[in-house]
Amino acid sequence: MTKTVFIGALAVAGLTAGIASAATLDDVKARGSLKCGSNEGLAGFAAPDANGNWEGFDVSLCRAIAAAVLGDGQAVEFVPLTSQTRFTALAAGEVDVLVRNSTWTFTRDTDLALDFPAINYYDGQGFMVPRALGVSSAAELDGATVCIQTGTTTELNLADYFRANGISYEPVPVATNAEGQQQYLAGACDVYTTDISGLAATRATFEAPGDHVILPEVVSKEPLGPAVRHGDNAWGDIVRWTTHALVAAEEYGVTKANVAELAAAPTDNPEVNRLLGTEGELGAMIGLDADWAVKVLSVAGNYGEIFEANIGESTAVGLARGLNAQWTDGGLMYGGPFR
Repeated sequence: MTKTVFIGALAVAGLTAGIASAATLDDVKARGSLKCGSNEGLAGFAAPDANGNWEGFDVSLCRAIAAAVLGDGQAVEFVPLTSQTRFTALAAGEVDVLVRNSTWTFTRDTDLALDFPAINYYDGQGFMVPRALGVSSAAELDGATVCIQTGTTTELNLADYFRANGISYEPVPVATNAEGQQQYLAGACDVYTTDISGLAATRATFEAPGDHVILPEVVSKEPLGPAVRHGDNAWGDIVRWTTHALVAAEEYGVTKANVAELAAAPTDNPEVNRLLGTEGELGAMIGLDADWAVKVLSVAGNYGEIFEANIGESTAVGLARGLNAQWTDGGLMYGGPFR
């Protein structure tokens, strides 16, 4: 009797999860567009250009997901969200996926009932100060005023770091990166703290970026990635494997320029063939066309191409690959096996 009830409960739970997971994919297909929760504006990651067209590192992932599902990387509605509203908007179904430099943490995964299917940027929290302040280490910031965004992991990290080092600070709470930038440049705080990628992106917009220094300390681990709702297993699979397709394609030398040629006929690499749909039936397993990854890579290229075009060392943001290099180059980026 107990075993029967238990198995029945599992079946109901599985059915409920299946219904939930199918809902987002069905909604996106029925709507004909992807609702992507995004940053309000962070240079290199997500911001509208002068013509209102969204571009950036995170934007490219949104467009890749849209291409995988709808075959059109432009079929995206970007929904700007603050650090305080991003998770409630996702939970309420206002967006299909959140791609907004958000850290995967224990509490967000469990207490907020969110899934982070993949990591698309390995980051850490840092500190930016005016060069004129004459500070070369975060250990010298005793008594400093610090601008910090509320509703982020940086609040706890900041408190932990200063307490562990026996130094004090005065927080200056800000709601958005734009407000933090404004307050910092106005001299309302000595220090601005957030993820190092965010600091680099913010500094890139300054009139005199060279007048500001990002200190060497990295005081936290910030694995950033897209988020979906718990129970969205099938949808989570699509987000996960779209991200992995971008990373794997870089490893295998599949680019925006050569993807059509490589997809025209099977290559000597079975992994590439399965990725591009010329061998096997991986697309059907996640409810997508056989050539879904070809469509993804045709939008903005592979992970490395997206990185270099938006935030790489040749851009104003100027980030080195670092931990986000391929695993074959000493980084942490590792595309899952397509088999």
